Amino acid sequence: MAINTSLGAANAYSAAAKAISQSPAKTAEIKPASDNSFATMVSQAATNAVETGKASEQASMAFATGQPTANMVEMVTAVAETELALQTMVSVRDRVISAYEEIMRMPI
Repeated sequence: MAINTSLGAANAYSAAAKAISQSPAKTAEIKPASDNSFATMVSQAATNAVETGKASEQASMAFATGQPTANMVEMVTAVAETELALQTMVSVRDRVISAYEEIMRMPI
């Protein structure tokens, strides 16, 4: 049952990575002044979070299946890094939503 859950999580990470890497077909044609735009930064952070999650899943699966190269410390560290990356992404999302709501409340 844990293996099915891990495979489901791996599939979810894969789907999220594909969604992040695909750019929407119809977006506003705004060209940033440089590649250091906020959208690029958020996209890279999301991609890094997905990659960290994949590494965590692989370490967990290796440890759960009893592979000789599996190390409990590495697995726990990978899971903690994934948790931190996810918390960071959620915090950024909350701040973006809060900023958007504040902008929408501004009088025109």
